[in-house]
Amino acid sequence: MFKNNLFTKTILLFSFITIVTIIAFSYFMFVSMSQSAVRRELDNQKAAMSAIDRYIGLRLENADSIMPDIYRNDALSLDLSHFLLYPYPDYVRYRLDLYTQTGIDSANAKTHMENVLETQPDIRMLVLYSSEQQMLYAYGRNAEFKAVPVNASQSYVPDAMALESANVSKPNAWVSRALGSSGETMYSVTRPINDKQSFKNLGQLTVWFDSTGLWNALTAYEQEFKGDIFVLDANGQVLFDTSDQYYGGKFPYAERLKSVYDVSSSGPSPEGGLYLNKLASTSGGYTVAGILSPAEAAESYEHLRNTIVTIGAVCILFAILVPSLFIFSFAKRTNRIIRLTQRVKHGDLQTRIHDRKEDELGQIAGSFDDMLDELNLYIDRVYKADIKQKHTELAALQARVNPHFLYNTLEVIRMRAVSQGARDVGEMIYSLSMLFKSFVQQKERHTMKDELEACRLYLELFRIRYKDRLAYDIQVDPELLNAEVPRLCVQPIVENYIVHGIRSRDEDNRIVIFVDLEQGDIAVRVRDNGRGIPSEKLCDLRNMLYRTDGEAAAEGGFGLRSIHERLRLLYGPEYGIEVHSGGAGQGTLVEMRCPNSGEEERHVQSVSGG
Repeated sequence: MFKNNLFTKTILLFSFITIVTIIAFSYFMFVSMSQSAVRRELDNQKAAMSAIDRYIGLRLENADSIMPDIYRNDALSLDLSHFLLYPYPDYVRYRLDLYTQTGIDSANAKTHMENVLETQPDIRMLVLYSSEQQMLYAYGRNAEFKAVPVNASQSYVPDAMALESANVSKPNAWVSRALGSSGETMYSVTRPINDKQSFKNLGQLTVWFDSTGLWNALTAYEQEFKGDIFVLDANGQVLFDTSDQYYGGKFPYAERLKSVYDVSSSGPSPEGGLYLNKLASTSGGYTVAGILSPAEAAESYEHLRNTIVTIGAVCILFAILVPSLFIFSFAKRTNRIIRLTQRVKHGDLQTRIHDRKEDELGQIAGSFDDMLDELNLYIDRVYKADIKQKHTELAALQARVNPHFLYNTLEVIRMRAVSQGARDVGEMIYSLSMLFKSFVQQKERHTMKDELEACRLYLELFRIRYKDRLAYDIQVDPELLNAEVPRLCVQPIVENYIVHGIRSRDEDNRIVIFVDLEQGDIAVRVRDNGRGIPSEKLCDLRNMLYRTDGEAAAEGGFGLRSIHERLRLLYGPEYGIEVHSGGAGQGTLVEMRCPNSGEEERHVQSVSGG
C-alpha cells in the first residue's frame, strides 16, 4: 500500500531498525545476565559441595584416629592383638586369667569399640577382620556384636579384604552380605591393624558411616543451592545422593564428569545438556559431584527473563505506536481510495474521491477523478453511440422479419401436413417454429431452462429427420434450471455434433447432456458416441480455442470458439469449454463451465427422447 511512499517507508524502516535493536540488545543482555545467574547458582552449589567435602574429611580424621588411640594404650593394643590372633573362646579365657591374676578389669577392644560408636553418631558399624582366623567381628549400635567366620574355601571375603584400599568406598558387597546389612546407604573406609611389637599385620578395621548423615552438612545450604549433589567413590559408585535415585549404583554421568577438571572449568555452559561441578579428594579417593539441569538453571533467571521481556515489549510497543500515529491518516485515506476503485471496478463510474491535498495521495486521488471524467466522456461519445447503432439495426431486422407472420405461416404449413397424414413433417415444423421463436424472442433473462429447451427442440428436429436413428437424453439438476446463462452457450455444441459427429448410416447414435453443480459452478457436459476426433485434429482444435486472429477464424470451429471467448470475457479466464475425445470412432466429450446464479433446489430430473 505504501510501497512508493518515501515518508512512510522511512518511518517503517526506522521502526524496524528500532525493534531489531531492542530485541538484539534485550537478547544479549539476557544471555549475559542469565550466565551470571547460572554462575551464581553453581557457586552456591560449590559451597554446599565444599561443606560435604569438609564433613567427610572430618569423618575420615575420626576413622584415622581410632587405631592411633589404641596403639597409645599398651594394654589395649595387647588386648586387640590377642583378640585378632586367637579364637574368641581363647580370648575370653585370656581375659578371665588376666582378671584373676591382677583383679583389675583392664581395657579391652570390645569396650573401646563400643565407646567409639557411642561418641561418633555417624559411624553405623565397626568391622574387625582377623586375617589369622579369617573371622569378621562387627560392632553395631545398641551393643550389637557379631562374629562371622569367613573361611577362604567358603567365602570371597578374605580375597575382598585383601584388595581393600584406604580410599572412601561403598561397603564391600561380600562383607555386607556376610553381616546381613546389604542395601543400606553407607560408605566405608578401611585401615590396617598391625601388632605394636612385631609390626605384623593382624587384619583390618573397616569403619562404616551412615550416608544420610551427610545431610547434616547441607543444613545451612538447603535454601541456597539448586540441583543435586553426589558423593562417588573411585569406581564411580554413588555413596550419597540428594536426589535419592542412584544410591548404590553407578553414577550415570561418570564418563562426562571426567572432562570436568574443577568447579570453575565447568562454567555456565552445560555439558551434554547439564551443568556439572566436581570436587575431587586426593587423600580420600572420593569425588563430590554436582549436577544442575537446564530447567533448574532457568529457574534462577526466570524472573530476569520476564522483566527483560516486559521492558522490551513496552519499548517495541512505543516504537510501533509512535510511527503508526503518523501513518494512520495516510492509511485511512488510502483505504478510501481502494474502496472507491473497487466500486469503479464493479461499474460505478460516477463515484469520486474528492481528496485535493497536495501530498502523494492527494495527487493520486485527483488524477483518478480526472481519469473517470475522461472515461465517462469517451463512453458517451463512442460506446453509447455504438450500442444505439446496434439497437437500431436489430429493430430494422425485426421489422423486416415479422415474427408473427412467420409463426402463423409455419402453423398453417404444419396443420396442412398433419391433415395430409405427414405427422412427422408436422412435428418437424412445430419444433422448427418453437426453435425459431426461442431464437428471435427477446427476454431480459436467459436461463438454463431456456437454453436446454432450445437444445431439445433442435435435437427433436434431427431425431425425426433421421427416423429414430438418433437418441438424446438431457439430465439437469433442477436447482440450476433458473440459473442465468449466456444465450446460445450449449446449443452450438449440440449443433457441432449434428454437423460433424453423427454417423448417419448407423442406428445407435446417441448424445447426452449433463448439467451439474460442481464447487459452486455450473458444469455442462455434452457426450456423444459419434465419429470422434483424431488426436492431431483434437490438438489443433484446442489450440484454436485460445486464438483470436483471423487465421483461427479461417480454420473453422467458429461456434465452439465463440462460446469459449464469450465465457472468458464475461466471467474470467478460469471459465470456458474443453474438448475431449478418445480418437476416431470413440465419441466426443465437450465440457462447458460458468458461474451459478440460479435458485437453490436439490434433486435431479431427466428429459429423454428417442
